[in-house]
Amino acid sequence: MAAKTDDITAMSFEAALSQLEDIVARLEAGKVDLEESIKIYERGEALKAHCAAKLAEAEARIEKITLGADGKPTGTTPLDVE
Repeated sequence: MAAKTDDITAMSFEAALSQLEDIVARLEAGKVDLEESIKIYERGEALKAHCAAKLAEAEARIEKITLGADGKPTGTTPLDVE
């Protein structure tokens, strides 16, 4: 895996997470030289930030369905997760 900066912002959440998991496994294995470790760690940080942003974006889009007195859907409201 290249440690160079690809266009992370164009990656799907799943692709970024998979690449991040690969980086963690490589670092935990301890078989990467120091320079490569630094490069892939930096890429991992960028991937982590991208994944966090994608999750926040998804959370903001989640809505709950509101029901009327008759039990039928009447619309949606933002989901309050707090």
